[in-house]
Amino acid sequence: MIDFPLSNMVNCGIRTVGLVMPYNYRSLIDHVGSGKDWMLDRKNGGLFVLPGSAFGTSRSGARFLIRDILHNKSFLTRSDAKYVICSASNYVYNIDYSELVAAHEQSGADVTMLTRLCTEDDADTVGVMFDGERVRATKHGVTYGDTAFLDCFIADRELLLRLLDWYEAVDYMDLFEAMEGDFGRVDVRSHIYEGYAAPVFTTEAYFAHNMELLDPKISDQLFDPARSIKTKAHDTPPTKYERGCYVRNSLISAGTRVYGSVADSILGRSIVIESGATVRNSIIMQGCVIESGARVENAIIDRHNVIPAGTEFRGTPEDILIKEKGHA
Repeated sequence: MIDFPLSNMVNCGIRTVGLVMPYNYRSLIDHVGSGKDWMLDRKNGGLFVLPGSAFGTSRSGARFLIRDILHNKSFLTRSDAKYVICSASNYVYNIDYSELVAAHEQSGADVTMLTRLCTEDDADTVGVMFDGERVRATKHGVTYGDTAFLDCFIADRELLLRLLDWYEAVDYMDLFEAMEGDFGRVDVRSHIYEGYAAPVFTTEAYFAHNMELLDPKISDQLFDPARSIKTKAHDTPPTKYERGCYVRNSLISAGTRVYGSVADSILGRSIVIESGATVRNSIIMQGCVIESGARVENAIIDRHNVIPAGTEFRGTPEDILIKEKGHA
């Protein structure tokens, strides 16, 4: 998911990016490396890997933990940029951040939050409430028709530094929670994003929004050729569809070999679907082998798993079955 905010930034010309690491950061470091695949391995600017906190005490789950920003204050003070764009990676969308910058400059706001109108209830999304055009409060959880925060905002860099001074004593809080009492003196506004955006906070949301990509109208919005979503390069051959296989309405990554049957599913890299194996309405991650006669349905199979021959691994549309990561 980190591919989306990184790509959104470099696609609009940003060439200095600080990546605040989570507590368990090994796989993220392995993925982004030096930032080469996002054109961020540069002598001037580039990708800066920044330390993050293990946790905060925010009830609602901090997206922008003040402590994380404070620990990396020097990253902001050494810059001469006028604005800072901050984004979490909980949402998947493809945006030209230039429109956010333009809206911020036009309104004259101190902070502009990227938002959208809710199309569904979501207990994990932050909602935004207004007094005229200005934000007056945020809340945890949204319902249909509310304005939802897309966990991305732009702020004047100097103002952001002042906010860090104001809230240093409550560094365990999320920035926007700490600002609750100051929306009267800090001009916070929003910019509505009208494209496709998917919140991914739960396994259920992960599965549902992956499956939405089987709809060409959605996948075409998310993977706009004019703003490509970049990722770590893998030198793997194209998918090979062996004689006698059956594939319908599926997304299948490079390096995979299909001998059996796949329908309404998403397959990662270097997977083998053996002859007589069946995969339906499932997500299979890289390096898995579905052996002959095995049946996988309504499931998420994490990396490097082998589903033995003749076995069934089946959930329901309401209760997706999950197999945790195997051993490479």
